Amino acid sequence: MQHTDNDKAPITGKWSHWYVAVIAFLLLLIFLFQLFTRNFS
Repeated sequence: MQHTDNDKAPITGKWSHWYVAVIAFLLLLIFLFQLFTRNFS
């Protein structure tokens, strides 16, 4: 089976960069919701 470049990730070219970006974004959302909850509870 030959490897083709059709499975490259968009923009960055590596899926590991996307995984890190998504996890960082989710952690940021959790942090922001936590701050929001502390301020308005």
